[in-house]
Amino acid sequence: MRDLVENIIRFFLLVFLQFFVLNNIQFSGFVNPYLYVLFVLWLPFETPGWLLLTSSFVMGLTIDIGSSTIGYHTIATVFMAYLRFHLLRFIAPRDGYEPNMSPTIPSLGSAWFLKYVGMLVVAHHLLLFWIESFGFGDFFAATFRALASSIFTILLIFVCQFIFIRPK
Repeated sequence: MRDLVENIIRFFLLVFLQFFVLNNIQFSGFVNPYLYVLFVLWLPFETPGWLLLTSSFVMGLTIDIGSSTIGYHTIATVFMAYLRFHLLRFIAPRDGYEPNMSPTIPSLGSAWFLKYVGMLVVAHHLLLFWIESFGFGDFFAATFRALASSIFTILLIFVCQFIFIRPK
């Protein structure tokens, strides 16, 4: 029950931050931080697939409604959740994941966390910016924006790790 309440609070906090702070930040029109993906990234390992995809859909749809986009964030966030399921099996530690563990730096180390976050954030941002560009005419510009935004988003995620996650 505690995890449910914590995740609901995290959902609303990240949506608030995205709408009122991060959507107003743009560096040269190329870097757009999307910290809301942290909601999907921090869900516990044993989150059932249907709940992971549903939560991702709701988060993406909420961001789309607030950003007046037409499903871009929903598609990219659900895609990221789908990849997360497979990626966690691919990069699992030799002994597997412990019960009730969430993907954090204190639980699995910064190298593992960077690999996990890096792959998922880059995949999310590439799909988001490619869909947003509506074709391959701006392919290289969209790819550059996605990679620049990914770097900034990953830095923000690491800052959040050190602010909100305490070693046990």
